[in-house]
Amino acid sequence: MCSLKARFIIISIIFLSITFSSVRSEEKTKLIQVDWSFKGITGKFDRSSLQRGYQVYAEVCASCHSMNLVSYRNLGEPGGPEFSLEQVKAIAANFEVEDGPNADGEMFTRPGRPSDKFVSPYPNVQAATAANGGAYPPDMSVLVKARKGDSNYIYSVLMGYEDAPADFQLDDGVYYNKYMDGKKIKMSNPLSDGIVTYADGTPATESQMAKDVTTFLTWTAEPHLERRHKMGVKVVIFLSIFSLLVYLSMKRIWSRIDSEK
Repeated sequence: MCSLKARFIIISIIFLSITFSSVRSEEKTKLIQVDWSFKGITGKFDRSSLQRGYQVYAEVCASCHSMNLVSYRNLGEPGGPEFSLEQVKAIAANFEVEDGPNADGEMFTRPGRPSDKFVSPYPNVQAATAANGGAYPPDMSVLVKARKGDSNYIYSVLMGYEDAPADFQLDDGVYYNKYMDGKKIKMSNPLSDGIVTYADGTPATESQMAKDVTTFLTWTAEPHLERRHKMGVKVVIFLSIFSLLVYLSMKRIWSRIDSEK
């Protein structure tokens, strides 16, 4: 039988080992911290960044990643990129959408409409998996909220591609990314300087594109973020005024009680 002192020592060693392991793990996965315009109770999306972010998604990401929960009309709604109606119609019309059946019972294709969901690059999950070496490219509609670290995680992964250390083993078709679990990712680096030409003339550096597309993906995951922030401000103001009135009322009531004593 171990003595009480020996048990205490063993438990302490185990506890310290777990603690140090957790600290090392946190150091390895510490994400890049970005000062996002949409953070905080008064945060708002940068409209220009949202529009550039859609361009990055459309020209770079959409060839592999779907966005099944977003409609083209959402691109023109308040709180989002706020493209004009004509721009939304033009964007949607660039895609062929399967529709039907027609009067003959057959399916047909037509130009996209603002009411259509974003067209997926693959007909089904199996096709998407097969085309990407066995790794399914996740739908991006709510990807930001599905990952711990939210926007900072997406941005960090996009900026985390590096040459693997000499002693780090990578299989064929696998790439080194210091922000991924295991530091391995099957997606090659999708961004490089100048890969897109921004319509507003902004230099398309890798970091700028990563920031813009992350902003866009944050909006698709939280399309009502600005509305919630506005409501939050109103609630805070209301509660502050209400608390002040309650305080003044209670003070007046107690002053009368004290005067009657």
